[in-house]
Amino acid sequence: MDRIYRVAQGGGSLWALERDGAWTALDGDPFGTYGPGAFLDPNGVRPLPPVTPSKVVAVGLNYRDHAKEMGKALPDEPLIFLKPPSAIVGPEEAIVLPPGHGRVDYEAEVGIVIRRRARNVRAADAADYVLGLTCVNDVTDRDIQKKDVQYTRAKGFDTFAPVGPAIAVGLDGSALAIGSTVNGETRQASNTREMIFPLDHLVEFVTRVMTLHPGDVIATGTPPGVGPLAAGDRVVVSIEGIGELANDVVAAGH
Repeated sequence: MDRIYRVAQGGGSLWALERDGAWTALDGDPFGTYGPGAFLDPNGVRPLPPVTPSKVVAVGLNYRDHAKEMGKALPDEPLIFLKPPSAIVGPEEAIVLPPGHGRVDYEAEVGIVIRRRARNVRAADAADYVLGLTCVNDVTDRDIQKKDVQYTRAKGFDTFAPVGPAIAVGLDGSALAIGSTVNGETRQASNTREMIFPLDHLVEFVTRVMTLHPGDVIATGTPPGVGPLAAGDRVVVSIEGIGELANDVVAAGH
């Protein structure tokens, strides 16, 4: 299985490929045809967000137990909303708590990364439009979410969409362990088999509504165990086959 990274090196960025434990520069286009290039020392680069999407389409209440913990009925169809690209940060970048914030929660999620333009895609064909899977932390100001009813402000602050560290290509997302820790303490521990709407169904549903472009992300919902973050915390989202997405939490102005 390939893992594709976008990394900072020197004064610029490049695509990197991890294949069978070996790191190389990626030769070609990750959204087209690619292969291994020159050897790359992973210790000499810094991971960036692996995508620069036109949009992040997020899904609410897609795990049965999470709907229960939020006091919500199970949805009849996916509940979708948008997070702005300006909210995206990469591994080891800070999650910044905005001034006057309320309760700010972590939410571990599988992110579907789109490979090519997708519109009205059937679930049976979804894999043809997917580059791979990544980790997403759908950070949320829970107090604003309850106040506003709709989710844009609560989930749209800068730094409220950590993504990474890699895009896992060819990974079957139907039964992956997914979880999160805060300061080393397990907070979420579940499996994607507990999803209400599976990944291919989500691709079909979203592309009936809007066109997805290469690099766009569908954040597929979080399992139970969400909880608050505070300045000084370190939150880690982990997904089997993808890796760990770690971010420190800081107060605004730091």
